[in-house]
Amino acid sequence: MTPASPTGAASRADDPPLVEVQDLVKRFPVRGGMLFGARVAEVHAVDGVSFSIRRRETLGLVGESGCGKSTLSRLLLRLIEPTAGRVLFEGRDVMEFDGVALRSFRCEAQIVFQDPFGSLNPRMTIGDIIAESMLVNRTAARRERVERVARLLEQVGLHPDHARRYPHEFSGGQRQRIGIARALAIGPKLVVCDEPVSALDVSVQAQIVNLLQDLQADLALTYLFVSHDLGVVRHVCDRVAVMYLGKIVEIGDNETIFTRPGHPYTEALLAAIPEPSTRGRRGPALVEGDVPSPIDPPSGCRFHTRCRFAEAVCREVEPALLDVGDGHHVACHLHTPLSGMQRKE
Repeated sequence: MTPASPTGAASRADDPPLVEVQDLVKRFPVRGGMLFGARVAEVHAVDGVSFSIRRRETLGLVGESGCGKSTLSRLLLRLIEPTAGRVLFEGRDVMEFDGVALRSFRCEAQIVFQDPFGSLNPRMTIGDIIAESMLVNRTAARRERVERVARLLEQVGLHPDHARRYPHEFSGGQRQRIGIARALAIGPKLVVCDEPVSALDVSVQAQIVNLLQDLQADLALTYLFVSHDLGVVRHVCDRVAVMYLGKIVEIGDNETIFTRPGHPYTEALLAAIPEPSTRGRRGPALVEGDVPSPIDPPSGCRFHTRCRFAEAVCREVEPALLDVGDGHHVACHLHTPLSGMQRKE
């Protein structure tokens, strides 16, 4: 895949964002003890994350497995409740919604899940699966639901007659198209794509990615694209946020992240991308050791235990996410003016 032109070009940088995340925290209790199951520790799944998503743009969220990407995406949609922090959708605090307001938000923000089979009810027809959200939210009469299901199936590259079939009668790529149609059924503004192509064959991945881009252009959609495949992210996304052990360590536009990464962890991720040829390949930027436990994350910079540039300040002081120019933010003491750190290549 070659990098696409920015899909969010219709949204100006000075427009108010569609989504704002402010100091979001999620900690899961770890319980122990034989009698009462008392809380003995906490998993720091998401720890003080802040970012925004502009209208009609695609923000990529990348990082190793277990870094908190999927947890963050579910917090954004309020599928799980945060420990602390705020999510603003069009300036309104999602965490304060209840009743009618929460139902309305559900219509405006939807998700495409990673597993295209496990996310579909095997006992329901495809037509019923896609129409379910319209029925629950009472957004259309029966005849309108049938007509909209037919249009949605055509829009995602399937035939209207498929509405009478069941999930097991479709391939993985077709099931993911059905999941996309379901997400679009009630006209959302925001769609969270939680690793939507990771379970698919490479040839099918390209089809689904192209479909998502076409739908974004046609319907003015905003995407949070969660993935560990940096090749897909470079092709799809306008901006990229890099996550490590519950924190965002770097965020910036696509070109900057992939050509001038500012964080050693981002460099390591990019160095791990398979290349068809060794000619012109980046030098190694390897990391050593295993990812620390999110139950007891390291002090200071969480990446210091695996970073080749780590110094004493990294173990003691947590770096802030600083703007290093042109909206490129990096959380690393290499970019802290008073740290005195130098890169030792």
